[in-house]
Amino acid sequence: MHIAIAGNIGAGKTTLAKLLGESFKCEVLFEAVEGNPYLADFYGDMKRWAFHLQMFFLKSRFEQVAENKGQGRHFIQDRTIYEDAHIFAKNLTETGLMTETDSKTYQDFFKLMVGLISPPDLMIYLKADLPKLKKQIALRGRNFENNIADQYLMDLNRLYEAFIKQFNQCKVLTINVNDMDFVQNKQDYSKIRESIELVLKTGKSMEI
Repeated sequence: MHIAIAGNIGAGKTTLAKLLGESFKCEVLFEAVEGNPYLADFYGDMKRWAFHLQMFFLKSRFEQVAENKGQGRHFIQDRTIYEDAHIFAKNLTETGLMTETDSKTYQDFFKLMVGLISPPDLMIYLKADLPKLKKQIALRGRNFENNIADQYLMDLNRLYEAFIKQFNQCKVLTINVNDMDFVQNKQDYSKIRESIELVLKTGKSMEI
């Protein structure tokens, strides 16, 4: 079983991944943030480091899926390879932070890689508006995220909404987390658990 958690910066993906990993007794594959050689530089100069960062994430997520599915493991993945291409790289190209030449090279690599791996069994999309994202970004206290522009987060949200509407590679559970606290509120977390089990059982996408 491969469950992937999608969502904007600060939506709560890593926290939910940890909780589900404990509940389902399976490995959690975290996004390559700690030790990422480009991330802090990217937030300081997006145009200079956009292509480097996106290629690093693309390689990292491809390795995660290829290695774990190849060994038949059950795992939960913090962010997907699809988001890299259809949201983050696309946004960088639309805003002129990634050149058309770099974008084409990136997308060519993405097409090669995604053709070599299978999609998740379930994608969980954490839907969060700007106030929720900003609150949670501030709470986790990463210095290099302090200056993320509101417009950048809103642009990503717009692309996420378009992406989820057309995504058909697997079942999708969309969770509006704006008024949820699945860490402190056991009922919120139970609702998420029950919804995951229902989607996996019925094979039908749903939104809560």
